[in-house]
Amino acid sequence: MATISPASDFAPTAAAPRAAATAARTRDLRLDFFRGIAMFIILVAHIPFNPWAGWIPARFGFSDATEIFVFCSGMASAIAFGGAFLKRGWWMGTARIAFRVWQVYWAHIGLFFFTAMCMAALDLSGLFEKSYVDGLNLQHFFGDPMPQIVGLFTLTYVPNYFDILPMYLVVLAMMPLMMGLRQVGFWAMALASVLIWAVAQTGALALPAEPWSERQWFFNPFGWQLLFFTGFAFMRGWIPAPPVHKALIWAAALFVVLSAPFGSWKVFLWVDAWNPTVSEPIRETWKVTGELRDKTDFALLRYVHFLSLAYLGWVVAGDKGARLLPQGTGGLARLWQIVLNVILKVGQQSLAVFVFSMAAARLLGVLLDLGGRDPATVLAVNLFGFALIAAVAYGAAWFKSHPWKSRT
Repeated sequence: MATISPASDFAPTAAAPRAAATAARTRDLRLDFFRGIAMFIILVAHIPFNPWAGWIPARFGFSDATEIFVFCSGMASAIAFGGAFLKRGWWMGTARIAFRVWQVYWAHIGLFFFTAMCMAALDLSGLFEKSYVDGLNLQHFFGDPMPQIVGLFTLTYVPNYFDILPMYLVVLAMMPLMMGLRQVGFWAMALASVLIWAVAQTGALALPAEPWSERQWFFNPFGWQLLFFTGFAFMRGWIPAPPVHKALIWAAALFVVLSAPFGSWKVFLWVDAWNPTVSEPIRETWKVTGELRDKTDFALLRYVHFLSLAYLGWVVAGDKGARLLPQGTGGLARLWQIVLNVILKVGQQSLAVFVFSMAAARLLGVLLDLGGRDPATVLAVNLFGFALIAAVAYGAAWFKSHPWKSRT
């Protein structure tokens, strides 16, 4: 595999290799498509007691939409931030990352306080028998807010449900280190990422999530960084695109299909109901492979499962996502073009959409509490949620276009 010299990668006055620069500048249709799909899945997964959540990809394998989000974020970061290192040098690239970490940090803080306020308002309304504050496990925060506020701002208090953005900002903060190692060679960066991931599997790099228990961050950034930088390296062109080969396609498909009973409690229950005798070895395998499919530290089986799914998705989508585009000019083709445009827009504005959807999901759960969870109500609430995040994506894109500036 070809490597890039330190001067070409970080000296502002030097020209980068044409292939790497092109790879980093070009936004692949597949990136926005799959990241957009992940945003819709994440919304479905976070609506409390949402029947649709029983059918998301997480119920049929080791990996889920979180992997899509992190991998695609690594790819997007290669486009958005990698160029700063390439064009302006390591220090300016680090400054660019620091600014993004600052943005994500305040997005996390704002998301927490807005959601906590909504849950408190619902409880104070007296309209509900249950406590929404307790349902989100925020009773400790409201019972003794002063130390929890300090913990919230120092990231030593990371409540359940608010744990993805802290992981993401820590992984982003690791980018200057990785880009510095890239000056030595890609092998140094790759080796460091793998070693950090391996140490994280031992539990030595666990981060405390709350002062009153031994609970750790649900997403350990030192484990998940491996997936982020895998996506980053693919987009920078440091890892070559895998070939489209029948043997690889079959291997990936077989791993995804055959691992389903071992990677999901839902499929396991189906097998158990179908044939308890068959389910017994699956039950034992489930116990033995617990650490290998662990989500907190991003265990090996999750990595292999996601790479298999990603490869299949990459093959199905075609070169630069050509097969995602509508075929023909009929009514279905036009309808698909509209749907595709919405998915792409949601993928392009993923941070704004994610922050909004995490807050909206709790309120959509309230609508289900009020209206019931019959199929019609569930359909209406989920589609309403989809419409909301689509509106946020288009709104965010409009604001980013700076429409108030004169156009001459």
